[in-house]
Amino acid sequence: MRFLLNHRRYLLPFRASVRTAHGVWAEREGVYLRLEDGQGNVGYGEVAPIPWFGTETVDEALGALEQLAGNLDDEQVRLLPVRLACLKGGLTAAIADARRTEETNAARPGVDFLPLAGLLPAGRAALAAVCDKADAGFRVFKWKVGVEDAADERAMLDDLVAALPEGGRLRLDANGAWDRRTAQRWLEHCADRPVEFVEQPVAPDSRGADDLLLGLAGDFPTPIALDESLVRDGDVERWLGLGWPGVYVVKTSLLASPEACCAALSRARARVVFSSALETGLGAKAALGHAFAWDGERLAMGMGVWPLFEDSRFDGPPCLPFVRRAQVDDLNPENLWNALS
Repeated sequence: MRFLLNHRRYLLPFRASVRTAHGVWAEREGVYLRLEDGQGNVGYGEVAPIPWFGTETVDEALGALEQLAGNLDDEQVRLLPVRLACLKGGLTAAIADARRTEETNAARPGVDFLPLAGLLPAGRAALAAVCDKADAGFRVFKWKVGVEDAADERAMLDDLVAALPEGGRLRLDANGAWDRRTAQRWLEHCADRPVEFVEQPVAPDSRGADDLLLGLAGDFPTPIALDESLVRDGDVERWLGLGWPGVYVVKTSLLASPEACCAALSRARARVVFSSALETGLGAKAALGHAFAWDGERLAMGMGVWPLFEDSRFDGPPCLPFVRRAQVDDLNPENLWNALS
């Protein structure tokens, strides 16, 4: 079956800039997709690349969309190059959305709500934020590190631990900022503190990164999570083959085939954290759908990021310690598409 394809580019400012080891991130850029088949069925998808994460650029995705000349079928999507993972995933999601029926929706298995981790800002701003989020009921918090001096951040960690509510846990996300020695010092420091895991301590494209990550995972008690290491085609399968003992942070919005990756992780009984790519509510609907379909251990998702945009119409579900399936169902892609017109 062929689909009529339309797309709209977006550039949406964040309510507050996001600071990571990669720099300051002030706005989100991406593309909305709208497909319609010959029977009037409509499906929506979002292309939300993060080039410094290892994805294509928005311009590359748009160039491929122009070549599709406004219509496509499944085979054309399948033949898209591996480099265009976000586009491929967004088109696949839109096709699935167009084919979805009320009957298949009603038959979905799984739970009615999932827990969320609260995202904290980098630096000392995290101290006030953790108190606010604790008052709102959060007990798992994600803190961006690798942004300031490492010794200063380790001192801040102790202040942050002291501010945690009873039973609170931290996830530290370095976004690949550290070298071997810095990562070792951090993991030594975390060993007797309530740190659930350290996310991507070294960059996936640094020399010997795979061996270094495996070595760190075996040498220290604090678990390590992979994030940027899982973006490129075949990364999930490769790390499963290497016997990765830690956590897999999965941003389904960045994957060409999230269903296949989730199936492989499920077969391996991997520990998975579903995470936001700071996409809009349209992409979040698809990403949360994968999380609700997951049949493995339920770890707090890294999707407690909203409110995120200056224009709140583009946000996902309200940022609470959990998200309900009904909130995801209520996200209306057509409204978001129309908001860009």
